[in-house]
Amino acid sequence: MKLSRAASRYAKAILDLAIDKKEAAAVNEDMKSVLTTVHKNKELQDFLKSPVVKTEQKRGALRQVFSQVGGITMGAFDLIVDNQRADILSDIATKYILLFDEMNKREVATVTTAVEISKELEAKILAKATELAGKEITLEKKIDPSIVGGFILRVGDKEINASVHSTLGDLKREFAYKYSIE
Repeated sequence: MKLSRAASRYAKAILDLAIDKKEAAAVNEDMKSVLTTVHKNKELQDFLKSPVVKTEQKRGALRQVFSQVGGITMGAFDLIVDNQRADILSDIATKYILLFDEMNKREVATVTTAVEISKELEAKILAKATELAGKEITLEKKIDPSIVGGFILRVGDKEINASVHSTLGDLKREFAYKYSIE
């Protein structure tokens, strides 16, 4: 995922301020809420990106939608809106969360399965992800029926693809290669 340099700079500045005020964890929770809300609401995304919507309208909407966030996050909204960067709000939230996790030596691992996994299997996958990363892991689960079965585990830049879809693709390539030579 490629985030803009502007999003990275805003996120770093917000994190630095939050650390100084000893509110980094609270702001992290705010940023998770922002990210979830913006991603789930296409109208809000369009509203924040619209050049037609006035600054004060965007500020008012953010204050109303995120009325429960703390002072640092609210101040960040004001700065972002004043600088006409509301369009990158979700990128800023994403980068903040990544920086916060990095600072706390945590990483997010993503496991993709065709169906919901059991708690026992989730624990085993979490143990493997922790072993791969060498740090505390938060497991994010995704369901994608197109992988047919098995799983895909992503930790940082490492990936274990043990999906049935991938295995079938490997077999197909192997047969195609083997029978194209003869």
